[in-house]
Amino acid sequence: MNPGSGSVLGGYRLIEKIGEGGMGIVWKALDLKLGREVAVKLLPEGFADNPDRRAFFEREAKAIAALNHPNIVTIYGVAQSEGASYFAMELVEGAPLTALIEPGGLGAERFIEIAVPLADAVAAAHARGIIHRDLKPANIMIGSGGQPKILDFGLARMKEQAGPFTAGKEAVTATLSDGVSGTIAYMSPEQLRCEPIGHLSDIFSLGVVLYELATGRHPFGGISAADTIAAILKDAPAPASELNPRLPRAIDRIFGQCLEKETRYRMPSAVDLRNALEAIRREGGKLEAAEVPSVAVLPFLDLSREKDQGYFCEGIAEEIINALSRVGGLRVASRTASFQYGGIMAEPREIGRRLGVLNVLEGSVRKSGNRLRITVQLIEAARGFHLWSESFDREVRDIFEIQEEIARNTARALQVTLTPQEKGALQETPTRVVQAYDYYLRGRSFYARYGRKDIEFALQLFTRATELDPDYALAYAGLADCWSFIYLYAERKDSVRAQAEAAARRALELAPGLAQAQASHALAMSIGGDVEAAERGFEEATRLDPKLFEAWYFYARHSFVQGDLEKAARRFEEATRVRPDDYQALLLVAQVYEALGRPDDARAARRRGVVLVTDRVEFHPDDSRALYMGANGLVALGEKERGLGWARRAREIAPDEPMLLYNLGCIYSLAGEIQEALDCLERAVALGLTQKGWYAHDSNLDALRAEPRFQEMMAKLG
Repeated sequence: MNPGSGSVLGGYRLIEKIGEGGMGIVWKALDLKLGREVAVKLLPEGFADNPDRRAFFEREAKAIAALNHPNIVTIYGVAQSEGASYFAMELVEGAPLTALIEPGGLGAERFIEIAVPLADAVAAAHARGIIHRDLKPANIMIGSGGQPKILDFGLARMKEQAGPFTAGKEAVTATLSDGVSGTIAYMSPEQLRCEPIGHLSDIFSLGVVLYELATGRHPFGGISAADTIAAILKDAPAPASELNPRLPRAIDRIFGQCLEKETRYRMPSAVDLRNALEAIRREGGKLEAAEVPSVAVLPFLDLSREKDQGYFCEGIAEEIINALSRVGGLRVASRTASFQYGGIMAEPREIGRRLGVLNVLEGSVRKSGNRLRITVQLIEAARGFHLWSESFDREVRDIFEIQEEIARNTARALQVTLTPQEKGALQETPTRVVQAYDYYLRGRSFYARYGRKDIEFALQLFTRATELDPDYALAYAGLADCWSFIYLYAERKDSVRAQAEAAARRALELAPGLAQAQASHALAMSIGGDVEAAERGFEEATRLDPKLFEAWYFYARHSFVQGDLEKAARRFEEATRVRPDDYQALLLVAQVYEALGRPDDARAARRRGVVLVTDRVEFHPDDSRALYMGANGLVALGEKERGLGWARRAREIAPDEPMLLYNLGCIYSLAGEIQEALDCLERAVALGLTQKGWYAHDSNLDALRAEPRFQEMMAKLG
């Protein structure tokens, strides 16, 4: 069928053709029932004759229609008539975004007015599992009121017919055969390479669109399609603020993250993009003002002859991070984010762009006997300029003074003025016994691995630290955390719990104003069933240090065990806010969202969590916890085989780890492998993981609750 003006399709009379492209022809039409003007899009021939395509398209259209977002064009209906497939949608009176792209780009205020709602619209779609796959200026309309509206959500997937997460080679070659760079110019590197794609591909494409709007230039120029493809795959775009001086420098970091070639370094979600843009908008008339100084502290290199001081190097860097984090006028990248670059050859500019910081602090440690040589340098990431560098040749006993000097000089080099309170905080030392500090750093490095044997070794090291310095509060807090871990996941004995409480109480007696001591004491109270004392402790810990991840994280887990899912969700969210690069809180809050009936939020959290786990296991392939938590997220997202593959890898690493077995039970339950799930859970209980609250409230285990074996296991838990 080839309808013309005046033709009637179903309940719509076609008035005039207003657009035409690879996905069909768009007509302005009249809704004969409601008397309103709409847009009718006729899809390419062959859709109506293909039942699979038609059913797929109808499912997509229903999902998109449910979005109901002010910046996404609304779909009214889908139908076939006289051999034609079409859908009716909101008619946007206005012009495509291409009309706003002008030489030199938009001013900052107008750019933000357009960019924020676009990012919000993409975030809303991603939260429902909908990927656009063809974001470009031609698919964005600017209405008569100046607000943007995105067209054709999900239709690119229909065009490609390559499954939910595959680009499809025909999508690339079809555009290439036209001899123009059109859609190719907005494709992500993974699309061009015909690799599996997800929501991060939309982030890249939206980044290209916004860059073009901000500068008036495409970030990856090319005379031919081949030139454009090569630029997208290899070239870095020029800083937008250099092309358009009306833009704040913060824009460059945002574009840098959106346009990363590798997905693991890209802006993790459209929500993060919207929030970053909103942060600029909150400056109001101060869009051109100087940015808040920011720094990433990398783990120091071990230059000692024996190469056995890795824990000490990481400990120094972490103490500097903690000290700088107390400075109000300074933004510091988290330990998790910065430490992934330990030992990796990467330029400061790359690290700064990936972490969203302006400066990088790196250093090295050479330890020989009682002598230390520590060299540090502070680098402006974008230009590679050295802002400050120094070498310290001291004795090991001077380590605390060295750390304080490094933190103070870093703040000074970044022109941050310290308050008297901040100066005092930088001078605080946890212990005067350097050997105790050494044992503490070793213990912390083992505790962070989260395995039973590692925890037991950490316990010995923390004990040795307290023997050398009986007044070392942090070491007692470490002891308490180790005993709490053993009680929760290995030996549910009163004697173990008593050890946790005693160590936590001692930490609190020594340093009641130490947030870590409060958090460790609260955790010990939680496992002992003293709910009120636990909650008082967690509240005090978060008051003393709102940036203490462990306080929010264990408070959330406490709330979950108590069955208070709303509070658990809020506290996991706070943990994620404090440490946005932590996969644990994201993947756990996803389960809470599921139990609360918030499937869209659960899906979005899992996607972000899986991205973070993928990054983690690339650098640390033996991290069983990352593997099994990521496996849970993958199976819940429908990627069953990949998830079970990760689960098998985790089990090979730690076959008798009770917590791993519990999580494997959750994974197999989600995957429908009921008997395998029950085998794992029963084994976890037999090995000592008997915390009934998790078995009772974990929605991952809902498929097992009617099983006699599960009911018998719950009865044994008491």
